[in-house]
Amino acid sequence: MLEIKNLHVIVEEDGTEILKGVNLTVNKGEIHAIMGPNGSGKSTLAKVVAGHPEYEVTEGEILYNGEDILELDPDERAHLGVFLAFQYPVEVPGVTNKILLRESYNTIAESRGREELDPLEFDDYLAKKLELVDQGPEFLDRAVNTGFSGGEKKRNEIFQMAVLEPKLSLLDETDSGLDIDALRIVADGIKKLHGEDDAVVMITHYQRMLNYITPDYVHVMIGGKIVKSGDKDLALQLEEKGYEWLESYASVNGEGK
Repeated sequence: MLEIKNLHVIVEEDGTEILKGVNLTVNKGEIHAIMGPNGSGKSTLAKVVAGHPEYEVTEGEILYNGEDILELDPDERAHLGVFLAFQYPVEVPGVTNKILLRESYNTIAESRGREELDPLEFDDYLAKKLELVDQGPEFLDRAVNTGFSGGEKKRNEIFQMAVLEPKLSLLDETDSGLDIDALRIVADGIKKLHGEDDAVVMITHYQRMLNYITPDYVHVMIGGKIVKSGDKDLALQLEEKGYEWLESYASVNGEGK
């Protein structure tokens, strides 16, 4: 589904190189976790796949279902099924969750040749999705993320994911700022939404989200590269040893430079 080859990325404004040759393959039905210390390039990778304009790709490819998507705008990538849950969800005062989601849903439906839903049909559709994030209907009439707690913002991201039904979900530190109950709700929502025809890439600092969601692969990013990959046991090693042992490994092997 997603194939990233030798990806090099700079910050467009000042030319700072962030990604320095990332290689990653994600197949349908898989869950991948990307871990690493602050500043290693994890969030940048997710944003670049989604088409964030702050970054410039200087070398490499991003293939989605075999199609090079580097020249596509963010909305075009979203129409193809790419979804990004932000580390810091943006507040949108004056626009309710219901309005945002209906416009987004129908825009994507039109791009895929599906019928749009009228307001009553969409209300019925939303009611089923609300159950996934343990929220009542009053959630729909609140302005997007405005006045939300950290946990509510992250649950709202998963709710958006549930409504839009993406094929590739990039979840940027969805576990940050969550208490144990909110973490469980968010993790349960992700598990319910994930199926054999989609893929999930979770970006996280910590192993605790992986107590609830078992990834097929764990990757460690250091210095703008993936320096080691493994199964869920790699996350347990990181929890025990931290990142220092892999930083030494990357230095010896010339990775992350």
